[in-house]
Amino acid sequence: MTFLRSRWVAPPAGVEELDPSGLAPGFRAAGVACGLKDDGGTDVGLLTCDATEVSSALLLTRNASAAAPVRVCRDDTDGGSVRAAVVNSGNANASTGEQGYADALAMRDAAAAAIGAEPRSVAVAETGVIGVPLRVGDVLGGIAAAAGALSEHGATEFTRSIMTTDRSPKACTLRAGGVTVSAQAKGAGMIEPDLATMLCFVQTDAEIADPGAALRAAVARSFERITVDGQMSTNDTVLLQSTGTAATPLPDGLLDAVMLQLALEVVADGEGATRVGRIEVEGAATPDEADRVARAVANSPLVQTALYGHDPNWGRIAQAAGMALAGERLAELGPAQIDAEALGGEEAEAEIAVWLGRGEASAHMYFSDLTHEYIRINAEYTT
Repeated sequence: MTFLRSRWVAPPAGVEELDPSGLAPGFRAAGVACGLKDDGGTDVGLLTCDATEVSSALLLTRNASAAAPVRVCRDDTDGGSVRAAVVNSGNANASTGEQGYADALAMRDAAAAAIGAEPRSVAVAETGVIGVPLRVGDVLGGIAAAAGALSEHGATEFTRSIMTTDRSPKACTLRAGGVTVSAQAKGAGMIEPDLATMLCFVQTDAEIADPGAALRAAVARSFERITVDGQMSTNDTVLLQSTGTAATPLPDGLLDAVMLQLALEVVADGEGATRVGRIEVEGAATPDEADRVARAVANSPLVQTALYGHDPNWGRIAQAAGMALAGERLAELGPAQIDAEALGGEEAEAEIAVWLGRGEASAHMYFSDLTHEYIRINAEYTT
């Protein structure tokens, strides 16, 4: 991945891009295959911090059908001192009842034993098909193998271990102001996070006084601003870990740049996606109103197909905005209030704008186009 591939990412000055296979100092990772994926691909990952003391923060999906690993992280994990994460792809372990919960606990305990950590300091994350019992024996074997393969250059294989319909791994490692931030993410479908993304892991040697506040702020400006299909996952998880060994605070904007880059990678890699759109709504009466309109436009299949077809059809945007404001008194939106010309361009990134003329509030969203390939992928997902 080339950092700054999007014109919408603005990192702080002096950023050095490092090999994305490397992690921040003090972290190691690995990914192996245990047989969950039909194609034999990498499907079990382990990420660990060698320091016994680490500051961390976890953000988890708000979906009421939260998967077993999310419930384990909520109920039985010390979110402020997560030393390691164990993950699998190919099976979400969602809607699997109490057995699924027990299986997620077994994964956590096996990972903790393999690296010599307290069980409550290990987070669990899973992704894949919903409603299928986990072959936990295979996963436990994979955890043992991953523990033996841990490396400070293991980020690439770790990232591959969390991929499902992703076309490419999403990872970056940056250095600025004397600190390093490394991050890995996955996500391509079932994407409109209300709190996180599908899966994302961030590591740094910077000092962070309040990891929870730092993570919430960065996620609010990145992963909560994206959508592929308007669907909130049962497994959304974001983990931030900080050792503080660099004895230096995070440079302003560095965490934001990393998170936005990965969020845009998710949108660009949306299932079947060929283009990315950005909708900017201005002139709303309230921030909530601006957000509702931005999300309505970004999640409109009519707008998404127009983005795919390079069709500058501003009427579809007016329809979506009006739907979000149903019942409100709104002046008619015409081409003077909507700039949709970029939809018809050839660029991979298209920016459109809506001005409501109702106040001073604004909001934006990033979204992917809706293509024939998205339908094929999801029509054949379990068959």
